[in-house]
Amino acid sequence: MDPMILALVIAIVAIALIFDFTNGFHDAANAIATSVATRALTPRAALVMAAVMNFVGAFLGTGVAETIGSGIVTAPEQPICVDGTCGDPTFLFIVLAGVVGAIVWNMTTWYFGLPSSSSHALIGGLAGAGLAASVTIKWSVIGAKVILPMFVSPIVGFILAYLFMSVILRVFANFTYRTTMRRFRLAQTVSAAAMALGHGLQDAQKTMGIIVLSLVAVGELDTFVVPFWVKFAAAAAISLGTYSGGWRIMKTLGSKIIDLDPSQGFAAETVAASVLYTTAFVFSAPISTTQTITSAIMGAGATKRLSAVRWSVTGNILGAWVLTIPAAASVAAGVFLVMQVFI
Repeated sequence: MDPMILALVIAIVAIALIFDFTNGFHDAANAIATSVATRALTPRAALVMAAVMNFVGAFLGTGVAETIGSGIVTAPEQPICVDGTCGDPTFLFIVLAGVVGAIVWNMTTWYFGLPSSSSHALIGGLAGAGLAASVTIKWSVIGAKVILPMFVSPIVGFILAYLFMSVILRVFANFTYRTTMRRFRLAQTVSAAAMALGHGLQDAQKTMGIIVLSLVAVGELDTFVVPFWVKFAAAAAISLGTYSGGWRIMKTLGSKIIDLDPSQGFAAETVAASVLYTTAFVFSAPISTTQTITSAIMGAGATKRLSAVRWSVTGNILGAWVLTIPAAASVAAGVFLVMQVFI
């Protein structure tokens, strides 16, 4: 393999795993913020549990990886080979710039404590770099499997969490409050684990998709199949990132949106996990775990009263959601244009 092509592939693998790590600590709050806020789990125990379940979840499927790896930008149908050297440097620069754009947006929103979508940052990054390079962007796939779920999943999460929490309030209306909350704290251990498993299932696959995309582009893989070492590396990176924690965003999700009790935390986590599993296994859609759990928290909390939700904080979060794809795309496009000097 040509030294430049080899260096680019190694850089893509390394930076993709760095993105996976940032995804882990950026989104650690998705799985455990509600459990920590309601004191169902201590912060350290919650992080250990989330890290383990993220690792396990990464091995449960590859449908989302295929959507990311083959459904956003058009890769060369056959690796470009000249004098025994295979690979298109321009395409590899697109992938590299896309991942860098996603990392920059992840770090920006983490700094401000905003629970934005790492998934949409990655997709926006790839699309932005692809546009800058004038390659074909698969807008139909992005529309069906990214944009549509981006709007539908939060609405579904809010409504289902609201309905589920309403049922819980009805069923347990005559039970002793303190005893009931203690039992829901125990139940939250299960629901938080399910949420962490769903996060690993969804988000680790996105890194797998990027790595396999680069390997297919240079002819190292003939078809889109995720090798075991790619699964293991992605699982380990997101697990380590999760264990390192994301305290800024955890505070936002756990207490700034609404003051949760254990029953509301259980309802939000259960609904969010269900949505993650359904979209991954049934639709292979890379939805945002952040948007799903945030909207579920809002839905569960709104059963108290709508004013219980701190809508000013919610407005900041929604703003970050709307900006994620275009912001990551803009950064990635800029990075690609700089990289053109080396193409």
